Amino acid sequence: MSIKAINGKRFAEMVIQGANHLAANANYVDALNVFPVPDGDTGTNMNLSMTSGAKEVKNNVQDHIGKVGAALSKGLLMGARGNSGVILSQLFRGFSKTIETKAEISAKDFAAALDFGVETAYKAVMKPVEGTILTVAKDSAKKGVLAAAKSDDIIYVMEEVLKEANASLKRTPDLLPVLKEVGVVDSGGQGLVFVYEGFLAELKGEKLPDSPSVMPRMDELVSAEHHKSVQSHMNTEDIEFGYCTEFMVKFENEKLAGKPFKEETFRQDLSKHGDSLLVIADEDVVKVHIHAEHPGNVLNYAQGYGSLINLKIENMRQQHTNIVGETQTPLVSGMPEKKKEMQEYGIVTVSMGSGIADLFRSIGAHEVIEGGQTMNPSTEDIVKAVENVNAKKVFILPNNKNIIMAAQQAAQVIGENAVVIPSKTVPQGLTALLAFNPGADIEANTEVMTEALQNVKTGQITYAVRDTSIDGIEIAKDDFMGIADGKIVLKNSDKLTAAQELLATMLDEDSEILTILQGEGVSAEEVDSLVEFVEEKFEDVEIEVHNGKQPLYSFIFAIE
Repeated sequence: MSIKAINGKRFAEMVIQGANHLAANANYVDALNVFPVPDGDTGTNMNLSMTSGAKEVKNNVQDHIGKVGAALSKGLLMGARGNSGVILSQLFRGFSKTIETKAEISAKDFAAALDFGVETAYKAVMKPVEGTILTVAKDSAKKGVLAAAKSDDIIYVMEEVLKEANASLKRTPDLLPVLKEVGVVDSGGQGLVFVYEGFLAELKGEKLPDSPSVMPRMDELVSAEHHKSVQSHMNTEDIEFGYCTEFMVKFENEKLAGKPFKEETFRQDLSKHGDSLLVIADEDVVKVHIHAEHPGNVLNYAQGYGSLINLKIENMRQQHTNIVGETQTPLVSGMPEKKKEMQEYGIVTVSMGSGIADLFRSIGAHEVIEGGQTMNPSTEDIVKAVENVNAKKVFILPNNKNIIMAAQQAAQVIGENAVVIPSKTVPQGLTALLAFNPGADIEANTEVMTEALQNVKTGQITYAVRDTSIDGIEIAKDDFMGIADGKIVLKNSDKLTAAQELLATMLDEDSEILTILQGEGVSAEEVDSLVEFVEEKFEDVEIEVHNGKQPLYSFIFAIE
């Protein structure tokens, strides 16, 4: 059996089986994360990202492979979560750009598209690291180009791509010493291999035995506990715009002749009807997501530009009631809609824990995205938050090194009015926000807030999810680990002792202020004991304590 060309329908099936196979193995990919911390989520991020791309493809199945590729690129772009998800989205963004004008592609076209995808992904990463998903993608794409020069059979080319992807994956520990030390291969590279295995199986007409029979829904991929933590903080009657409305408008020339489409005008007009607005347009269609109280008004307006397709409207009040188990309270409709006034500056930040979210709001954050450890927000989540702020200029504080790329991708989608301050931790985000000056211009604030990141040290206490040895430290499952600025420096079987030992290594004569963020499951007595320890050992240090209520991390320390 050989295949000389693939069209859009065949490629769509490849994408769907690749997404299914990754979904079936997401937990395995998560388990490959090097650090034994409880927030290793590469598999989760790649799964959610690829599922978003596959979902967009399923809604746009057609013969023209260029258009299916564009749908995949768009879905991945907005669904990308974490560094691994963003890199995956960039790989297929470059792939799709190469084939955008083609109705079907040959083996050489396919290999060239994979190769250009690698080039695109490398450009998107500021400091590419070899021994990661980038290396696996690069090595396998180069092999694909060589294979396509020998044969015009796409199955053969994909076999060679997958063979080299597996070989490259096995070599990743030789390129990243930390992988060799822990005894694992790169998790992102493994995720890409699962996608490619799905591609090849579909080309051969095979069904991978461990693939789910149907693609998981996006809401099923987010844990019930995560839903609970978000939804339980609000009442059903507090939902102002009750209908999550999603649709696409396929442009019609006769309508555009009398009313040319301008994306900014379209966005501004729709913003009057609700919040959480997202508008993405290309030459043929515009995709809309909005929370509206009267979705019919939104649809009537949008229909002025063309025909409505892929329409979905969900009652969020009913969804909320089902999640939190409340008795639904009827709302009075027809209340005047509240529209935030346009402001000069806005701050969007990411937070784990309701206490930390409250702290961010108290010092000036306008939108706080629930996320961080275990649940990185997607590019779309960040775009929506920026849209909600309704400001001329918005600063985005990701507060997690694994969210920075998604934030930067969101800023590219939004345009010039969004700036990412690359905060890697909550303490860095808090320090940067405190450095913000509403009287200064965008350039001055960017410089000052970015410089502020260097003025704080971050300490964290969390527990190990497995036995491991890293940087010469033998760690047993359930040990408490002390992490200083991202590096595991100690472990102890006792939580409080680990916290004291970490502070003893991080505090010095230059330390002036220690902020302690108390996590879930930490008692007031434990906090008091820690404060007493610092006061006794470092009497000149000023101490602030906030109940951050963050999961997974017993303590987070900010040292200035």
